[in-house]
Amino acid sequence: MAGFNATGILARFIAALVLVLATYNPSGKSFVHWLMSTVETNSWSPVFVLAAIVLIIGWTIFIRATRRSLGLIGFILAAAFFGALVWLIIDVGIVPANSRTAITWLVEITAAAVLAVGMSWSHIRRKLSGQTDVDDLDE
Repeated sequence: MAGFNATGILARFIAALVLVLATYNPSGKSFVHWLMSTVETNSWSPVFVLAAIVLIIGWTIFIRATRRSLGLIGFILAAAFFGALVWLIIDVGIVPANSRTAITWLVEITAAAVLAVGMSWSHIRRKLSGQTDVDDLDE
């Protein structure tokens, strides 16, 4: 914990972004696309099943940590904050409102940001307030 800093938050964001984009992205190269192709061709493989399990593990880790760290109200506030930020980016014209692909990328980055905040929030709260979570007592 002593070494937690912006680099740790960035690392968590990158890990969340990899998880989100590996699951689905509009480029056509994601697990969802692979799943659709696998179901269509009925070509199941051990690599596919392993990838599915790795993604499920990743999502479980991120969602559980986010839920425990932020709670329902915190999650709603984080999602609302990033949702309003997406709205602002579209409203200002940085991302065109009629570009489904651009908005999809933006929403995926936003989802990764919410997960990264969830993964980092206990550390941030401890730095800001000095309060320790019950889970942190072993440290």
